[in-house]
Amino acid sequence: GCSWLVVVAAVAASLSGLMLGYELGLTSGVLLQLREVLSLSCSQQELLVSSQLVGALIACLAGGPVLDHYGRRCSLILSAAMVVGGSVVLVAVTSLIALVLGRVIVGMGIALSGTAACLYIAEISPMERRGLLVTLYELMVVLGVMMGFSCSFAFATVSHGWAYTFGLAIPLALLQMSALLFLPPSPRFLVTKNKVEEARRVLVRIQCGADEHVDTELWNIQAGLKEESGHSFMELFSANLRSRMLTGVALFFFLQVTGQPNILSYASPLLKSVGFNSVAAATLASTGLGVVKVVFTIPAVLLVDRVGPKKFLCVGAVVMGLTLITLGLTLQSHTQLTSLCRSTAAPNHTDSAWNINHTRWDANSSLSGQWGRGTTAWAGASGRSAATKMQTNVSSSLKVASLISLLVYVAAFSVSLGPMVYVVISEIFPMGVRGRAASVVAAVNWAVNLLISMSFLTITEKIGVPNVMFFHSAMCFALLVFVILCVPETKGLTLEEISKELAKNNYLSDALCFKNDHSRLL
Repeated sequence: GCSWLVVVAAVAASLSGLMLGYELGLTSGVLLQLREVLSLSCSQQELLVSSQLVGALIACLAGGPVLDHYGRRCSLILSAAMVVGGSVVLVAVTSLIALVLGRVIVGMGIALSGTAACLYIAEISPMERRGLLVTLYELMVVLGVMMGFSCSFAFATVSHGWAYTFGLAIPLALLQMSALLFLPPSPRFLVTKNKVEEARRVLVRIQCGADEHVDTELWNIQAGLKEESGHSFMELFSANLRSRMLTGVALFFFLQVTGQPNILSYASPLLKSVGFNSVAAATLASTGLGVVKVVFTIPAVLLVDRVGPKKFLCVGAVVMGLTLITLGLTLQSHTQLTSLCRSTAAPNHTDSAWNINHTRWDANSSLSGQWGRGTTAWAGASGRSAATKMQTNVSSSLKVASLISLLVYVAAFSVSLGPMVYVVISEIFPMGVRGRAASVVAAVNWAVNLLISMSFLTITEKIGVPNVMFFHSAMCFALLVFVILCVPETKGLTLEEISKELAKNNYLSDALCFKNDHSRLL
C-alpha cells in the first residue's frame, strides 16, 4: 500500500515536537554556563529564559493568518527556517542582546511549527490512525526535552559548550525542511483554496487509490469547512461557549502556575543550589527529569482512553501538590543555601562576592538570594564585620531528597496535567470553532508561561524558594478542586455526545452543586 506516505509525513511534521522539546530542555543547562560567561544578573537570566516565550507568544497571536494563507506544509518549512536563522544568531554572537534576539526568533519558529504540525498530521492522516499519529507529536516533545537535557550535560564542561547545544537544533530543522519539500500539502488546505482536483490526488495517494473512500473523505472535508464558515470568532464568547472557554483558559493557567515551566527552565540552577556543585553534575541530575518525562508520558498516552483524562488529572494534582510540599519543607530545613540566580563575576575578579572558584558567601553582599526563613540572622547591619563569611555545606541527604521530590513531581505532571490538558481541550469545543478556540487558549498558555518565567527568579529572591514551592503546591490543590467541579468526565463518549451535554445551560451549575459528572453525561 501507500501508508508509508502518511507515516513519513507524520514523522517529518513531528520533528517540530522534537525541536520544541529540545529548546525547552536545553534552557536550564545553557543558563548555568551563560550566567558565568556573561556574569548575568537575576533580571538578565529571566530575560534570557523568557525571550523564547516572547517569540512563541508573537507567533501564536500572528500565526493564524500565516497558516491559513500559506498552508500547514509551507508554514512548517517557514518555521524550520526561522529555527535555523535564530540558532545561527545564538551560535555566532556571544552577547546578551544577540542571545535574546536569537531566542525570540527560535521561539517564533517552534510555536508556529507546533501549531502547524498538529494540524498537518490531523488533516493528512486517515481517520482510523489519526489519534495515534497526532499522539506521536506529544511523544516527540518529551523525547526532545530529554535530548535537550542530555546535550546540555554532554557539553557542560566543553568550552563554549552552550553554542554547540544551541547549534544542534540546526540539523533537525534542516532535516524537516528537506523532508517536507517532497511531501504533499494538506488536502483540507487545498480544498480551502478551491484546488479540489489536487486535493483528490493527494487523498488517492493517502487512501491507496480507494475511490469510494476518497469521495467520502473529500465530501467530509467540504462539509466540515462549510460548517466552520458559519461560525465567527466572537461566538467563542457567547453564552453557549463561554463556560467552555473559561474551562480551557483555566486548565492552561493551572498548567503553568503549578510549577512545571520553572522546573524545566531552571532545573539545573535549582539542583546546583542544593548541592550539585559543578555545572556538569547539576546538568546530569536534571537530565533525569527528561528521562522521567518520557517514561511516564507513554503509559498516559496508552491508557487515556481506558481511564479517562479526568481521573489522571485528579491523581496527578494530588501527587504534584504533596511532592512540592515535601520539597519546600526539605529546603526550608536547610537555610544555608546559595542564591538560585547566583551569577559569578568575571574570572579575573577573584575577590568578588561570588567567586567562580569558591563557594564562600560575603555577609556584606545582597541577602535577597537566600532561601526561606532564618537568613536575616546571618546578615545584621551592613556595617558588621566581614568575619561572618560562611561556607555553604549541603548534605548529601538534602541533594537526594530534593532530586527525588523533583523526579516524582515531573512523573506526576507527565502522566496527568502535561498530556491530559490537551486531550480535554480537543474534546470540549465543537468542530466549527475548535481551531479558533485552541488558538485563544494556546495564546493564554504562552502568555502565562512568559509572565511566570520572567518573574520566577525575582520572586524566589524576595520570598525564598520554599515559599514558591508552597505556592505551586497550593495551585495543585486548587487544580484538583477545579477538575472535580468543572471538568466533565469524557471517557467512553463521542465528541458529539460531549458537545451536546456541554451545550446544556445547566451544566456548570450542576457541576458546582457537586453532582456527579459521569452520571449526568450518561
